Amino acid sequence: MTTKTSTKPTPAAAAPPALSALSDPAAEAAIHTACRTLLLPTVRTEAVAMATAAAKQRLSHKAFLAEVLLAECDERDARRQVRRVKEAKFPRTKRLTEFDTRALPDLPPATLAHLASGGWIDKGEPLVLLGDSGTGKTHLLIALGTAAAEQGRRVRYVTTAALVNELVEAADDKELSRVVGRYARLDLLCLDELGYVHLDPRGAELLFQIITAREERASIACASNAPFSEWGATFTDPRLAAAVVDRLTFNAHIIQTGSASYRLNATTRARKENTMT
Repeated sequence: MTTKTSTKPTPAAAAPPALSALSDPAAEAAIHTACRTLLLPTVRTEAVAMATAAAKQRLSHKAFLAEVLLAECDERDARRQVRRVKEAKFPRTKRLTEFDTRALPDLPPATLAHLASGGWIDKGEPLVLLGDSGTGKTHLLIALGTAAAEQGRRVRYVTTAALVNELVEAADDKELSRVVGRYARLDLLCLDELGYVHLDPRGAELLFQIITAREERASIACASNAPFSEWGATFTDPRLAAAVVDRLTFNAHIIQTGSASYRLNATTRARKENTMT
């Protein structure tokens, strides 16, 4: 009895890719051309300098490749942050690092840190800032919105009056569904000056559509100079006002900024510190 021997050829190991021996000028030209094609602007501008530094530090080829690719990723993240902040349409630049927490002694640093992390946005929880004019509400609203945008979230800042006007115009142009849908897709809507102006019944109902579209699904952060008990004057219809309060306070983070002027206190403290120095 004879045993058959398999004649099936053994697969050969994959051959390493053939590499071209380019001169330094030719390699630099190839890098620039390839990076333009692949849309890698940071690699295009930094690769040559990083290659020189890698040679001095005796990095491996893999380490050098990792460095240039990470540099591209970091730069893209930075550009994305700038773009997100720009798209949010904040009226001015405000950051949490610039906020003097001494103005709000009842706001624990841990609470502010939690809000800055943005976890509440991922859960679709509302944030309500209540206090008199000049007490730091808008600063906090913009600063928290900026932090959220820099973390990659879709954010939009708008005053209540501007939003209502936009909705009325969209309704007149038969584009209300599109506009409501655009606001519903945001990760965070920063609604400022709620309660500063009285809304007519139509405007109040349109604003209610935005709030309802985001209920328990996407966060709204709003700032108001009126306590909840006075929101009926803004929405004219007591039942509508009660429905708005109910939706904006369910699982909400509510921060009272009080009545003392944040701007006046900050200016006074700055003058005292300058005098002491």
